[in-house]
Order: sequence, then structure tokens, then C-alpha cells
Amino acid sequence: MALHRSKWLYAIAGSGVVLGLFSYFHNEKKTVKMAWTTNYEPSVKWDHNWDSRDYSSLVKADDDTNQNEINEKKTTVMPTARRHIFLIRHGQYDITAKGDSDRRLTTIGKKQAELVGQRLKDLKFNYTKMIRSTMTRARETSDIIHKFFPDLPVENCDLLREGFPVQPEPPSKSWSFPDELYIKDGSRIEAAFKKHFHRADVNQTSDSYEIIVCHANVIRYFICRLLQFPPEAWLRFQLHHCSMTWVVIVPSGRVGVYAIGDSGFLPEELMTG
Repeated sequence: MALHRSKWLYAIAGSGVVLGLFSYFHNEKKTVKMAWTTNYEPSVKWDHNWDSRDYSSLVKADDDTNQNEINEKKTTVMPTARRHIFLIRHGQYDITAKGDSDRRLTTIGKKQAELVGQRLKDLKFNYTKMIRSTMTRARETSDIIHKFFPDLPVENCDLLREGFPVQPEPPSKSWSFPDELYIKDGSRIEAAFKKHFHRADVNQTSDSYEIIVCHANVIRYFICRLLQFPPEAWLRFQLHHCSMTWVVIVPSGRVGVYAIGDSGFLPEELMTG
């Protein structure tokens, strides 16, 4: 009799567990939503005036201004051309040297520069200018690239020198630097961003193609700023030596990315950095 009663108790208890699990998953099923439908508003909206050149900040309308007048004013300040910018990291260099002047490209670094120069040439764009960091490894890289475009104007820019733009998040486990360094380098690199990245001038009538030769930290910071990602995310990107990052800034101020750290034109043995 006791055994019979025990079986009934186990049966009732088991049924309770089954019903409980069914109720749990049944209710959960009712509340589950697709991830992209839970919020109808983006977490962070795009800042159309990120370069301070959006027409909304350039055309001021008073109460008496009609829409036709506003539209006419827009045509005087809105660009029509796109800016394509190719960000090239320098080639491999002698990292053991103490000073910048001695940190010259290695044999591998020179080969990398030749291949990225050939890649840029193969794209068959009519490049308008090359801008380069004044550090030795960037200048040597740009000199090799320039052999493929001997008539291309070259500009030097101290703002593009390597540095540490902002304290990365998550923090690096391999190195740390005082806040003073981030303040010094960060303000300079941000100034470089504001100088070189903006929509085309209203007088520019055709699309432009520019080459910027600089450094990994600088390029990674630029990527974050261009895409309006948190700037402290810059260390999450990895860039090979002489890799190519290709971005475009359209007249509306929107930014498109064709490539980040593209190094597919390099053979495996030349992928360093």
C-alpha cells in the first residue's frame, strides 16, 4: 500500500514539474521579440553636422523666409561632389631603433609599400593629392608609393604623426601611459581629423581621390570618428603594415566605408604588424 501511494506521489510531482516547465516556456515564448524590433529608435542617432558643414548650420531662416528662399540658399552651400580618402599605414620599420630618423623601413616594409602603390594604381582613380605624416617611416612609404604617381602633389602634415589619441576601452594589458600623453597626442590627432575629414567644398565640381599615409593609431581613431563610434574603441581594430582603409564622404555628410585595413593584395609572408 505504501509503495502504491509512493508511485502516485511521484506521478503527481512529475506532472507538476512538466506543467511548470510548459507554463514557463509558453509564457517566455509570448514575450520573446526579435532583437531589432525591441527599440524603434536607434540607440545613437547620426549627427548630420559632424563636420560643421551641414546646410542646417549654414542657412539660417527667419520667420518670414519661405521654403523657396531656403532651397535657393541651400544650393549655394551644399556640395555636389564626393571625397574618397585612402588611408595607408606605413610599411614595416626597424622598431629597435631609438629615434624617429633611424626607424627606417625594412626590406619587407619597402616591398609592402611597392605593393600598396601598385594596388592604388590598379584602381585607376585620378588621385588629386597625397598627404603624409612627417615621421620617417611614413615619408619613406609615401616616397615609394609616389613612384607610381610621379605628378601627384605631396603635402606634409605634422598633425598626422603617430600618437595615442584617447585612453582605450577596454584598457590595454600590455602597456599604459600617463593621462598627459593622451591629452597632448589626442588634441593633435583630433585636429588632424578636423583638418582632413569633412564633406567637399561647394566649389568642388567632381569627385576627388586623396591618399593619406600615416600610422595605425591615427587611422584607427579616424575610423571611429568617421563612423561616429566611441573614440575609445580605436584599439579594437587591427591594421597590417601598408594596409588600405578606403572611406567616402558624400555631399549630405554621410560616410561610407569600402574597406578597413585591406591587405588582400599582400602575400601572406608580407603581412606584418
